[in-house]
Amino acid sequence: MNKSDLVAAIAEKAEMSKKDAEKFVKAFEEVITEELTSGGKVQLVGFGTFDVAERAAREGRNPKTNEPMPIPASKAPRFKAGKALKDAINK
Repeated sequence: MNKSDLVAAIAEKAEMSKKDAEKFVKAFEEVITEELTSGGKVQLVGFGTFDVAERAAREGRNPKTNEPMPIPASKAPRFKAGKALKDAINK
């Protein structure tokens, strides 16, 4: 499912126009991004939690030359599924 499929599905489920559903999806993305950028997390009870994982600096290897190379520290967005979502998938 891509973004336009998601917008269409939300519009149908919520009985709203595709334009309003698209505004909702865009706003949802923006709110999640802003909260994660500021170091927070978004918890949707039963669905899951969006947060940021810290990755430490480490040494990797160049696959072509097999020489060691530094990999800098970084942050990565992460999603942890909630119990209700896991249960729904495993039925």
